[in-house]
Amino acid sequence: MLGVVAAALGGPEVLQVTELPKPEAGPGQVVVRIRAVCVHPADVAATTGEIPLGPDVPPFSPGWDIAGEVASVGPGTADFGVGDRVVGMIPWYSTRGVPGGYAEFVAADADWLVRLPDGLDFVSAATVPLNAQTAHQGLSLVSLAMLPAGSSILVTGAGGGVGGFATQLAVQSGFRVLAQAGHADEQWVQELGAHEVVPRSVDLSTVGPVAAVFDAVPVGEAAAAAVEDRGVVVATRPTPAIVPARGVRQELQLIRHDRELLADLVEQVAAGRLRTRVAATMPLTEAADAHRRVLAGGLRGKIVLTVD
Repeated sequence: MLGVVAAALGGPEVLQVTELPKPEAGPGQVVVRIRAVCVHPADVAATTGEIPLGPDVPPFSPGWDIAGEVASVGPGTADFGVGDRVVGMIPWYSTRGVPGGYAEFVAADADWLVRLPDGLDFVSAATVPLNAQTAHQGLSLVSLAMLPAGSSILVTGAGGGVGGFATQLAVQSGFRVLAQAGHADEQWVQELGAHEVVPRSVDLSTVGPVAAVFDAVPVGEAAAAAVEDRGVVVATRPTPAIVPARGVRQELQLIRHDRELLADLVEQVAAGRLRTRVAATMPLTEAADAHRRVLAGGLRGKIVLTVD
């Protein structure tokens, strides 16, 4: 089969399309024929060596989120049959790229996958697992603060994958959502249900104060300036400590796979209760160019690699 591996740590140029052995399904596993794999900033960080606890020695394959069809089933695997449409998240923090999703076939633990509902296409589905679960789990950390109904929450990067899902899920949870977005994304964020759109150019210290911040970018100190004393800030990467005297609770959201949660989020996307967007699709063999586009920025939606 064809796969894409990082032959060394570095920029997009280290990604190589190569022939790899086709995997076999072990106990509790299925082999998924990949139809779509989402390209995340975390994939780029892995190849450059910037992801925490990433692979020390290449080669390895990037890729967290996959969608496709079950090609074979391993011993003791009763959840899926050959031909089933599935979507899931390779827990890359555990596999470290062995396996990764940039391949024509992947041997995946059945627990990593859920059924793909009828009517939801492979490409859209592949944008859901990492982004939507991160958003939901981060908002759960906000909910621990037991904020009053209708409290205001600022979401940074609301036009992005995590931020877009966080905006929608926060609205569902009854928050008053202030969503920070770039000029070209303002209409999209409004359509996601944000109560107020905050332009990216605005000094966040002039916003609020809000009870909570979901710092999806993250922007760190700028977001902390918007939260009220004794509020809560959830960030997707480590950010500078906030002055202790303010009493602000800081939480770091690191993704953890939750199969039941993923199934619910995928169902919501399929039913139209949650929205996602795709900036472009590209063949798997153009993974290096996809990374270049991610590094260039300015994307409105995710890039998804596809396999015919």
